[in-house]
Amino acid sequence: MVRQIVVIGASASGIEAAAAARKKDRTAEIILITQEKTAGYSRCGLPFVIGGHIPSFRDLVVYPPAFFQMQKLELRTQTKVRAINTKDKTLTIQTKENPTTTQALPYDVLVIATGAEPYMPPIKGKEKAGIHSLRTLEDGEKIDAAIKSGAKSALIMGAGLIGLELGAGLVERGLKVTVVEMLPQILPQFLDADMAKLIQQHLEEKGIKILLNTVVEEFLGETQVSAVKANGQVLEADLIISAFGVRASTQLAKEADIALGETQAIKTNARMETDTQDVYAVGDCAEAPSLITHRPTCAQLGTIAVREGKVAGTNAGGDYSLFGGVLASAVTQLFDIQAANTGLTQTAAQRNRIEVVTATVSSKTRASYFPGAKPIKIKLVVEKESKRIIGAQIVGGEEVAQRINGLSFAIQQGMTIQELAKADTAYAPPLCETWEPMVLAAEMILMKLR
Repeated sequence: MVRQIVVIGASASGIEAAAAARKKDRTAEIILITQEKTAGYSRCGLPFVIGGHIPSFRDLVVYPPAFFQMQKLELRTQTKVRAINTKDKTLTIQTKENPTTTQALPYDVLVIATGAEPYMPPIKGKEKAGIHSLRTLEDGEKIDAAIKSGAKSALIMGAGLIGLELGAGLVERGLKVTVVEMLPQILPQFLDADMAKLIQQHLEEKGIKILLNTVVEEFLGETQVSAVKANGQVLEADLIISAFGVRASTQLAKEADIALGETQAIKTNARMETDTQDVYAVGDCAEAPSLITHRPTCAQLGTIAVREGKVAGTNAGGDYSLFGGVLASAVTQLFDIQAANTGLTQTAAQRNRIEVVTATVSSKTRASYFPGAKPIKIKLVVEKESKRIIGAQIVGGEEVAQRINGLSFAIQQGMTIQELAKADTAYAPPLCETWEPMVLAAEMILMKLR
């Protein structure tokens, strides 16, 4: 009998799961279901279309219809899953063509890849129209349309990665941008305060106004939001954008009694299985263990989503695969500056009661005498007792991504700070300094440890 594998969600993790399952089971019926009109596009690229770096939102479509046809994957767009019945192994679905009726869809194996949803705090007036977010392709098109209709100013609530990437894009489109953040620093989950300050200075030099320690209290306007009240001050803008972050989309799982974990994302094991037989969960809605603390985490990054999807799909297709865990390595570019993180920040280490030693080194991306050399700053976080590297942050004008990848490899291999200090690194004047700044930071930590 032909097995039926159903994937709820057709973004990064869901498509990767379906493709991996197809490699292992050539005969199964594999169905992908998404509420969206467009499947298989890069959410990470949305701010860069708005900023004009990418010509069109359609350029973000990574998996065209031909991909699904070639893989023999049945893609159902604009279809909503209303409920999961794990006893009968059926889904209740609703289509755009028949919005008043539902139908049952059986499954043998289910992969939940429902992703995450924009989070809105309980702010007075939040039900009013005119509050934008940037999660879907349609969200991006609405913001782009507002700019083309004459928007001249934007207020972004939240100074995380998406909020700041969008803010930079809006400035590049000619808008006056203000960012409000309730915490005392930007990028609080991504960088320590000392490193975040470098990014903030660069953004302010480019014209973004950043208000820290500022709490949004109310959305103002009769039916359409035209301003917000924050710390008692009225802030007006043509575009009001919510970038408070996202939360795992778990409503379907909860209603089906599929267990959530301590992060309130769906609980999984190393095979990305939930506690319910024949049900997997992957991507932004699922938990996975931190490689450092070994506690559950929900990092919500595309790189993690595709790796989890591949593991779950392999298992759903009848083979065996394990997911190793999460470092949450990430990188971004904001105007002319790049920033990256891997492992734990100093703040996160302290929150997990890990005693650490840190060092920060400033250097150049090329020999200092070579034209075009740009500043780069590297911060290492080392667990004091074992002397193992557990985190790193880099801010610089170029060559940030591959350095953070190298430090990610080092952490995954359990490298000690002594080993990094003895690393054999390359040198050429147009490419790097004689002394690699990662090595200099390692030597500084060794001095502190002595």
